[in-house]
Amino acid sequence: MKVKDIADANPNAPKILKLNSTLLIPNKNKSTAKTKTKNVEVAVNNAPSNNIPGTHEVASKETLWGISKKYNVSVEDLKKANPQLETEGLKIGQQIVIPSGIVAVNEKPAENATEIVSTEVELYREVKSKETKYGISKEYGITVAELVRQNPSIKKKMPVGFLLTIRVPKEKADAIQAEKTLQESNVSSPSSQIAETTPEIKRDSTFVRTGTNSDLIDQLIANATGNIGIRYRSGGTTKAGFDCSGLMICTFNNFDIKLPRSSIEQSRIGTKVSTDEAQKGDLIFFRTNGRRHINHVGMIVEVSDGEIKFVHSSTHGGVMISSTKEPYYTRAFSQVNRVLN
Repeated sequence: MKVKDIADANPNAPKILKLNSTLLIPNKNKSTAKTKTKNVEVAVNNAPSNNIPGTHEVASKETLWGISKKYNVSVEDLKKANPQLETEGLKIGQQIVIPSGIVAVNEKPAENATEIVSTEVELYREVKSKETKYGISKEYGITVAELVRQNPSIKKKMPVGFLLTIRVPKEKADAIQAEKTLQESNVSSPSSQIAETTPEIKRDSTFVRTGTNSDLIDQLIANATGNIGIRYRSGGTTKAGFDCSGLMICTFNNFDIKLPRSSIEQSRIGTKVSTDEAQKGDLIFFRTNGRRHINHVGMIVEVSDGEIKFVHSSTHGGVMISSTKEPYYTRAFSQVNRVLN
């Protein structure tokens, strides 16, 4: 595509593009496939043409960790590209350099570009005993949040026998049906049984048995960090306000994993691990304000070069991300527990 094509499609656009300008991108593809007309709005990142990396404008309540995930770069790379962050921190409206040079795209549909129509089908699924939202969402290749969005009545509880409505691409539906047919044809063979991967907390012991949970951990972190900025509230377990253990309870409960109510009770489940072994998704505990017993908990979101970052609900800042490199939390640190393997 030529520059002139874009200019012709945007006669009123300024000669020098500004950050977050919106351009219409003409589509010259003459494919005979059935298409649906849509627009594509592109957020223009004000990066010069001499290969200087792109920039990002810091919005209200954004964190360095959240920005790093948005652009698929590490926090350390962001800090190296923006040395001022070490001393000044993030400020609303600040332009920070994105070392990868990635340009953010606004996926809002526009009117004059073409896009191949994706066909979705509606499936029905009855909830069986001991099934979880996480297990069902994984079966259909969607997130727990999407499952709840499609079935709002299961937000708090998913009763046995409830008929779920699940919308997925036709290709995915065909693959699910093919897999079920294969399972049914081999049902008599023990080797054909699929291992259960839903996490299970054993109430009569101090450890958790799970299957492969890397994607579950990512979803837990996304769920918890989605509450950043919500105020602290003693005894709170909702978006009206959280205390530290209440944030953990709400986060894990969204994935049908039950945790004890208090931070000291939560410190007694799972398996204690050293800080050298700490991983994303582990719970981290503290004795703050000179307390003799554990009275604060968070969830680890990142481990790098001996630094542990965790999301928690702080009495002075609400839901936020903090670091064990901060002197206050260095002194107050108590232990790390692994509740998901």
